[in-house]
Amino acid sequence: MAAALMVTVQGVRNGDGRIVLAVCAEETYPAGRCAFRITAPAAEGSVRVAVPDLPPGTYALRAYHDENGNGQLDRNLLGVPREGLGFGNDAPVLLAPPSFRDAAVTVGEDGVETALTLRYWISP
Repeated sequence: MAAALMVTVQGVRNGDGRIVLAVCAEETYPAGRCAFRITAPAAEGSVRVAVPDLPPGTYALRAYHDENGNGQLDRNLLGVPREGLGFGNDAPVLLAPPSFRDAAVTVGEDGVETALTLRYWISP
């Protein structure tokens, strides 16, 4: 039985490009290819992203603001993201992505609604 996951991505700094949400099983997080990748047009403030037909389970959430529409999270020479980045539960990003457990949400048969906040380290 598949369920729906609704994620509100908060802190979007402008309406340029797209919001990209990845929903990752533990075995593919953080570096692997996540099973679910949904995009939505960016809008300043917040964007709601729906992930339909998601099998119940526990998933880590990772989102970024692809401001220039090139399909990837741009970084500077030091590896610092140039575009907004956020994880489930607003898990903090220190020198590496947060752990699966810190960024994970559990989706039951009735679905779940959650939110995460993008962080921008570099001004546009």
